[in-house]
Amino acid sequence: MKIGLLARIEAKAEYADQVEAMLRDAVELAEEEQHTVTWFAFRQDATTFGVFDTFNDEQGRESHLRGRIAAALMGAAETMLGSAPVITPVDLLAFKVS
Repeated sequence: MKIGLLARIEAKAEYADQVEAMLRDAVELAEEEQHTVTWFAFRQDATTFGVFDTFNDEQGRESHLRGRIAAALMGAAETMLGSAPVITPVDLLAFKVS
């Protein structure tokens, strides 16, 4: 794992439960992506969610950005989200997984 993505997702209050369910279900899609090393979805507060995922190379990261999870998020942006997800590429400095 060398690189990752950090996505911030702001749901409209009336759709927060649906966004949570969508993210919970998206783990199945992440498991199908051979270049996604790790994938985490989380909730920060009532309407703020996020995704953090890691990849070994830029090809894996770009593949993920063109994948089904990203498409679902962008599709939800029009109705369930307050704004488009903010997706930031990151370089991993150190990590621990067990």
